[in-house]
Parts: sequence; structure tokens; C-alpha cells
Amino acid sequence: MRKNELTLRNARRLAVLRRRDAAVIAGLRAQIAEQAALIQDQGTLLAHSRKIFERSSAAARIGVWECNLAGEHLTWTDMVYDIFELPRGSALDRGRTLEFYTPGSLEELHERRSKAIEEGTGFTLDAQIITAKGNRRWMRITATVESENGVAVRIFGMKQDITEEKILADRTRYLAEFDVLTGLANRTQFQARLLETKRRHVETGQPCALLLVDLDGFKKVNDTFGHAAGDECLKQVARRLKNVCGQADIVARIGGDEFAILSSAHHMEDVAARLAGDIIGVVSAPLDQFGAALKLGASVGISLFDASTPSELLRRADMALYAAKAAGRNTFEVFRADLNTRLKNPRSVAVA
Repeated sequence: MRKNELTLRNARRLAVLRRRDAAVIAGLRAQIAEQAALIQDQGTLLAHSRKIFERSSAAARIGVWECNLAGEHLTWTDMVYDIFELPRGSALDRGRTLEFYTPGSLEELHERRSKAIEEGTGFTLDAQIITAKGNRRWMRITATVESENGVAVRIFGMKQDITEEKILADRTRYLAEFDVLTGLANRTQFQARLLETKRRHVETGQPCALLLVDLDGFKKVNDTFGHAAGDECLKQVARRLKNVCGQADIVARIGGDEFAILSSAHHMEDVAARLAGDIIGVVSAPLDQFGAALKLGASVGISLFDASTPSELLRRADMALYAAKAAGRNTFEVFRADLNTRLKNPRSVAVA
């Protein structure tokens, strides 16, 4: 009887253990299933995040790069390949990729990279490249150096295609400094150069002169042949002035048919007089316009640099120009101290 009771007890205990083990196993399976679902969700989120990153990188033209310093081994994402116009996933050789950089950008890259590796820091550089397909591009490189035990082991960062940004910046700068019609410097750039030339004159004593040129007969061309013909005449005059004033510091269009030249030379008064004569000569030559030979003239006013302010120098050159027109046009006049008394109605122009 006792034996049967013992057997029954053991059977009951075994059943309890089995039920407990089954519960444990079921719990473990539930946990495993939950973890698997979580991993799957995380994988889905990771894949989604990667897709967003790739699309954002493509939209911003940004790629990620890495270079193992031990063997100079490169790793690029697809966008970096696209910037260089190389097949995605193709074998990379750092020496070969450096050949795409223009000489100036390559020199600066070497300098900044070496310094960053030595100091364990990083750098940012706007570099110009000529791609594998021969296209000229600008890219912004950001780099960070990673070190282990004080030794640089790798350098990594991003490369972004900023070609359009550079083109827009250059265009904006051009519009701010140059006359769109003639390609000459505009009034803003001229005024800045006048101030700079005046400072140099004060510091070094370098003889300088300001020449103002006004076209004679231009209004008649505009009234007779129209503004399109007038614009073409201005373009031709600008090219002639640029050629004859090749040694000048600046040639600018500062008004409708008014131009300004700054020149520095020894024996400045003689040089300025010869230059004014040359200007009058080239402007007076017939202008080809729609098969017709149009005639213009030029009056020139000259102001030699002295202790006067830039505004005063410009005012004096304008007075000399007025005197040249009063003298019959197609000639030049150098400002003298007695010029103001010789003119009944002198004009005045100030630097804005």
C-alpha cells in the first residue's frame, strides 16, 4: 500500500513538474516570438530610415566616405560615386581619385588633410574636380579624424555637390560688380577701387589718375536708330576701351554712356594725356551697326591724385570733363586749380 502511495505521489509530482516546464517553455517561446517581432520591426524601421537617408542624400547631393589610413583604403556611398561620375561600386584607388582634383584644390586638400591627421581634428573644404566624364564640378568636403591610443586610424565625412550653389554665388557676385551690358566693372566696383587706389596713393605716393569718359553724339544714335542700336554701340565702345586701357587698374561703366578709368604710372600727367588721346581716337573710329558706319566722339576729364578725397577727385574729373565738352567735345581736359573760375556752370558728382 505504501508502495502504491509513493508511486502515486511521484506521478503527481512529475505531472506538476511537466506542467511547470511546459509553462516555462511556453513563456520562453512567447518571449522569443516577441523578440523576433521586435527585431523584425526594428529591421523594418532601419530599412525605412536607410531609404529616407538615401533619398535625402540624393536630393541634397550628399554622400558619405571613409578612408582607412593604414592602407589608404576608400569606402564610398553611391552618391560620392555619382559626384565623380564613376560607376557605382567600382574599385577605388585613392591615388587615382586625387587625379580628378584641380591643382589648386588638390594642394589645399593635401595641406588640410595632413594637418587634420597630425592634430587629430577635421576640416571643411570646397574643392573643384573634373569628373571621369570631363565635367567641372564643385564639392564641399567635411572630414573628421578618428584616433585610437593617440594614433589617427581613419578619416571620414561627407562630400556634397555644390556646383549649382557656386554658379549662383558667382553669378550674384558678377551682377554685384559688373555691368551686364558691357561686361565692364560697374559703378559699385569702381567706387570700391577708387577708395582702394586712394589708400595706396597715400601709403606709397604712387602717382595715379582718374579719367572720366563721356560719349559725344550717343543720344543722337539712340534717338535715330533706337536703344538696341545704342546698346550695341556701348558694347563696341566698351571693348575698345578695354583694349586701349589694357594697363589701367580698372575700366568701368558708371552711367548710361559714361565710363571711368583708374591708372597708376610714373609721369602720370603725360601718361594720362596720352591715354586720353588714345581713348578719343578709338572711340571716334566708325562703329559698325547693322551694316551702317556710325560715328561717335569722346570727351575726357582727368583728375590727378593729390591730397583730395575720393569724392573730390571724382568731382574734379567731372569738372574737367565738362570743360572738355565746353571746348568743343572730342577732346580732353586736365583739372587745374583755375578750372573752377573758367567754368560758368561746373557740374559736381559725389561718390555715393
